[in-house]
Amino acid sequence: MNTFGQALRVTTFGESHGEGIGAVIDGLPAGLEIEEEFLALEMQRRAGGKNLYSTQRKEADEVKILSGVFEGKTTGTSLGFFIQNTANKSRDYDSIKNLFRPGHADWTYFHKYGIRDYRGGGRSSARETSARVAAGAIAKMLLKPFGIVFQSGILSIGEIKGETIDFQNAQKSEIFALDKQVESAQKEAILQAREAHDSLGGVALIKASGVPCGLGEPLYYKLDSAIGALMLGLNGVKAVEIGNGVKSARLRGSQNNDMMNAEGFVSNHCGGILGGISNGAEILLKVHFKPTPSIFLPQSTQDMQGNVVQCEIKGRHDPCIAVRGSVVCESSLALILADMLLLNATSKLENLQKIYS
Repeated sequence: MNTFGQALRVTTFGESHGEGIGAVIDGLPAGLEIEEEFLALEMQRRAGGKNLYSTQRKEADEVKILSGVFEGKTTGTSLGFFIQNTANKSRDYDSIKNLFRPGHADWTYFHKYGIRDYRGGGRSSARETSARVAAGAIAKMLLKPFGIVFQSGILSIGEIKGETIDFQNAQKSEIFALDKQVESAQKEAILQAREAHDSLGGVALIKASGVPCGLGEPLYYKLDSAIGALMLGLNGVKAVEIGNGVKSARLRGSQNNDMMNAEGFVSNHCGGILGGISNGAEILLKVHFKPTPSIFLPQSTQDMQGNVVQCEIKGRHDPCIAVRGSVVCESSLALILADMLLLNATSKLENLQKIYS
């Protein structure tokens, strides 16, 4: 399945080493101004090749809008866009085209489809997330008039965890570090892993502020279940926490409940979601990424004939996918909230009466 959403539907296409990546967005209301400068800035946040802490694959990531926009505004029809691949080096994968890379989707994709696209993993490559970021940027444009704002950053790299949450520091940090006190140590850990031809995992923190109460569609399209589904659909994500997350399992109800006073909730252990519906508080997520599976150390695996062989990978890969992954998670949350906002418009009869009276 390559489509997400119900009211706002996003279908992505393309492969890592194909002609490019793209998407079709259905459900955007007519009259939304498309801010191309903002779109370009969002793509640059995700882009690699900027420093030693990310892949050295440098893609222009220019988003070419093909349909659904006239004179700078959406028409209400399908918005299609395309991002050309300009820096793919398929020859880097010639030596491993007949074997399965440990930690990758090579084995499962081959046994499901019977086809081995060895060029960077084909459809399973994280290159696909460029389309999600572009679509997420458009979702942010839709949410901006409603006062919904997004922030993200890196909470931990490997065992090095930050204690201070500073989104302003994340904006200027090369690795989007939230805690300036541990940023240097986190950078050094990434460089050490890179020099050792290895990789590291990490945790991204995502926040959405200004979210109105009432977003989410129980029982089978709850806000938290949609978040879990889309985040876990990202390459390399192994766990998602909302609010207190796993800490909730160690608490008593008296500690975990969010009590209220005359001004509203006095805490936000639930991460802004109750009963699968936003409660008006900040939505807080922790997204856990595994270490990048593409490492340059010899590894034992099987080839397509079932023989045990040594795998030695070449190419350009992120030493820590969590860094750029934090931007993708932020974009994904924007897509979810935009979809929920449109769905919520028909939740009450009075809303329809305002439109058609």
